[in-house]
Amino acid sequence: MPRHHQKKSSVPGGGSQRQLRVGEQVRHAMAEILAQGNVHDADLEGHIITVPEVRMSPDLKLATVYVMPLGGRDTEIVIAALERNKKFLRGEVARRVNLKFAPDIRFRVDERFDEAERIEKLLRTPAVQKDLDKDPDKDLEQNPASDREEKQ
Repeated sequence: MPRHHQKKSSVPGGGSQRQLRVGEQVRHAMAEILAQGNVHDADLEGHIITVPEVRMSPDLKLATVYVMPLGGRDTEIVIAALERNKKFLRGEVARRVNLKFAPDIRFRVDERFDEAERIEKLLRTPAVQKDLDKDPDKDLEQNPASDREEKQ
């Protein structure tokens, strides 16, 4: 039996309390840097970029920064521009967040907005609307015997 066991995360959302706390600090720092316009890149100048989440590796040496340009436009261009300026951004984050090592940064497009829209569309379909329009109290009145069977 191996001596080293991977410690399972007891925190929902993935990661230890420290990972979550540091990720939130890095997220605030990154959002502040981007909002102030400190990155001088022609591809970033016309975009407002949202930083909804930063996930830290267990050793805190890698930060995965999820970004979304306002309106979801030009995501590939924005990611490429952020990748080009990764060294500068890493230095700025290191100045603002007190860590032993400045985390390496990688950028990903945040897909949660697309997923939320997909779920919204599903909820608006006629089949789901039909189920949502049903009155649960009427169903119980029509079939009270089945309700008693479930309670027993």
